[in-house]
Amino acid sequence: MAISLKKGGTFNLTKKEPSLKKILIGLGWEVKQGNTLDLDASVFMLGESGKLPADEFFVFYNNLKSPDGALQHTGDNRTGAGDDDDEMILANLELIDDKVKEILAVVSIHDAAARNHNFGMLSDAYIRIVDVETKREILRYDLDAEYPTATDIEFGRIKKENGEWIFTASGLGDNKGMQGYVDMYA
Repeated sequence: MAISLKKGGTFNLTKKEPSLKKILIGLGWEVKQGNTLDLDASVFMLGESGKLPADEFFVFYNNLKSPDGALQHTGDNRTGAGDDDDEMILANLELIDDKVKEILAVVSIHDAAARNHNFGMLSDAYIRIVDVETKREILRYDLDAEYPTATDIEFGRIKKENGEWIFTASGLGDNKGMQGYVDMYA
């Protein structure tokens, strides 16, 4: 059974899952009836400075693979239709470049300002970590609807500390859009 985290909760992937090598970062949401939104999952692979070591370490729908081959975005889901993960990032923890100390998972609404869209139009948003080899869900963070006016949310972070990968459930809503995150981390 998966561990269910609350906002700010942490889970040491390395200690609690020592055989874990490949993970799926699954992001999901449901669009409330009568609404249509295009959400975009993105991952920032951050170095010691808290910035991208190079632009190619920003993995999203227009750059599906990190330069080290460790992270791969499986593609853009423009409708959120379906019951399972809407967007997924595959990660091979053993291949992540030594320059990368943190992986930041963000979901933003495409053209939110122009279309007057926000996270209040969604329900059942979550991030989960799955062991690729066993297909077992290790942990899940169900994002409460506490940011009804937000257009983007930092779902979670996987940080490397003393050689161990630790997941933190962030749940930070904002209105800076994807470009705002790029400006912060590039």
